[in-house]
Amino acid sequence: MTDKIRIKDIAERAGVSVGTVDRVLHERPNVSKSAREKVEKALKEMDYKPNMYASALAYNRSYTFHMLIPKHESEAYWEEIEEGAKRAMEARRDFHINVLIHFYERFNDAHFISQYQEIMNAKPDGVVIVPSTLELTRQFTDLLHEQNIPFIMLDSYMPDLKPLSFYGQDSFASGYFAAKALMMIAYKEREVMLMKQTKDGRVTSKQQDNREVGFRHYMHDHYPNVKIVELDLPIEGSKKQYHIMLEKFFTQHPQLHHCITLSSKAHIIGEFLLKTNRRNVQVMGYDMVHKNAECLRQGSISFLIAQHAYQQGYSCVDALFQAIVLKKKVNPVNYMPIELLMKENVEFYRRTQL
Repeated sequence: MTDKIRIKDIAERAGVSVGTVDRVLHERPNVSKSAREKVEKALKEMDYKPNMYASALAYNRSYTFHMLIPKHESEAYWEEIEEGAKRAMEARRDFHINVLIHFYERFNDAHFISQYQEIMNAKPDGVVIVPSTLELTRQFTDLLHEQNIPFIMLDSYMPDLKPLSFYGQDSFASGYFAAKALMMIAYKEREVMLMKQTKDGRVTSKQQDNREVGFRHYMHDHYPNVKIVELDLPIEGSKKQYHIMLEKFFTQHPQLHHCITLSSKAHIIGEFLLKTNRRNVQVMGYDMVHKNAECLRQGSISFLIAQHAYQQGYSCVDALFQAIVLKKKVNPVNYMPIELLMKENVEFYRRTQL
């Protein structure tokens, strides 16, 4: 068996010294080409597979990974990301893994820059990034590439920046799926509502932009005569302000019975419907955050699309661990499942405990 193969056995098979085998196994210099070839041939013939876990533990060094994500309120999608990342850190406690989380303000370029500069000054072993704009994120990733610091992208995929790996949904496919699911029940309708939360006319993430592209693509191809009525709620609005705006909207559109939001804030509409006792409106949204789940159970939200935020947070940290500590290859693109939750199956949904 592999774990019984000793360095001495490899050295005898290759006809070299034990020290030479050790240098090859640990990728150290001062090994001649012929000696390296002999060792590599012996390793292949003996089907040798190093115990990377034992090697990493024996090395006894610590690693610090930094995560840069948007500032958020409690019980939000990002909180699940944080919990998953912290769970991964706990799972790798024996390897002295530490995860530090930094928060940046959406739409605040200066704050994003100050946070990534703080991360660079800390000399991280690896980084997880929820991107800002492409160009702003590129400034950060160029610095990481210059210093050979591996990084993983979360939520929004920007392949041009050449991350080690990506975790998140296929946003276009997710939006396309959402439209198809919505129209299975709204196929007789003349209009549907698309609720957005924006600041200065911009939604909070590139992922939502891509979902909307997928959503509109499906609607254009299959339901071109259905009007998509947008409702734009300010991202920093109060509950009272939202209530007034929603009351006005539904008064102006009494025949509208189907709403969708491509963010995790479907509960804004759900809570309004519960408070005003409107039972003739179907709502679809994203993410199994607490407020959404409660509206789903009470029937004011009909559907939620889950994207396993906890698993994403865990997997990002674990991928850095696999690549940096264990020297293993990781998958470059990791799309999360697109799952449709309803009142009848929500209790069976469990975030993956990895």
